[in-house]
Amino acid sequence: MLRKDKLITPIADEFDASKRLDKFLADCFPDISRSRIKQLIEQGCVSMEEETCTSASQKVKQDDMYEIEIPELEEGNPTPENIELDIVFEDDDIIVINKPAGMVVHPGAGNYTGTLVNALMHHCKDSLSGINGEKRPGIVHRIDKDTSGLIVSAKNDFAHNKLAEQFADHSIERTYYAVVWGMLTPTSGIIDSNIGRSKTNRKKMTNLEHGGKNAITHYKILKYFTKNATLVECKLETGRTHQIRVHMTQIGHPLIGDSVYGRKKNVTDKTISEDKRAYISEFPRQALHAKTLGFIHPRTNEYIFFDSKLPNDFNELISSLE
Repeated sequence: MLRKDKLITPIADEFDASKRLDKFLADCFPDISRSRIKQLIEQGCVSMEEETCTSASQKVKQDDMYEIEIPELEEGNPTPENIELDIVFEDDDIIVINKPAGMVVHPGAGNYTGTLVNALMHHCKDSLSGINGEKRPGIVHRIDKDTSGLIVSAKNDFAHNKLAEQFADHSIERTYYAVVWGMLTPTSGIIDSNIGRSKTNRKKMTNLEHGGKNAITHYKILKYFTKNATLVECKLETGRTHQIRVHMTQIGHPLIGDSVYGRKKNVTDKTISEDKRAYISEFPRQALHAKTLGFIHPRTNEYIFFDSKLPNDFNELISSLE
């Protein structure tokens, strides 16, 4: 019999009450797809107080706490999949992709298909670096599943090594656009802390007084939306897991839509129409977009720079706040 991994949700609060069970579990465990969660519910792998849950649509109540038992799966090597890619740049050494929100970068628990790696394997055939092994061909860096924007992959080991050196010495230029709750002040600043894995929730990162890795984010205000939110440009000096999300939460301005580090808020500004208030409050992902990417080309040694357009949902969020 296969070993099972057990996940336990946080206790549901007043903001979680009346959510569908599959939505609540997906919010608690963003690395597991909602379709996979539905499948686990149907398989009898979700329970509350030792009673098996059978319906993905059942409503969560305040103070509920659920357990998920995930059967260990054979982690086979990824296979090529014909998935459309938004290719910004490509040559014999590198490929720069504008990744949509919702796409996982490489296969992992609950996401063995539909990833960027699956798509790259189909598009690039045998031309991907092998330094990260068969399960992560071409992958030099990552962005979160629900973060959209620019990511570069290596098509050979020479390019991979050259790019990895630039990531290691923090010379790669990366800026993100984020929409955060509240009016962030001052209008520019530097957030410098150590980030590491949370001891109470292994799926979360947190600021640590001791240990962890140094993380530095430079931010600049681009626009205020009355008292509701702020559009912020964040420039990474380092690239830690969930860095911007953790840093913005640290200073009291979590990203809109961030179900892991933030909290759902209801917009009460009556100057915003009811349907737009609902759209802002229910924004389904962290409002974060990898806007620019600049680095030295590994072969030509020339500096190249890319700037991606904001995706439709991000633009609609901004429009709703204006």
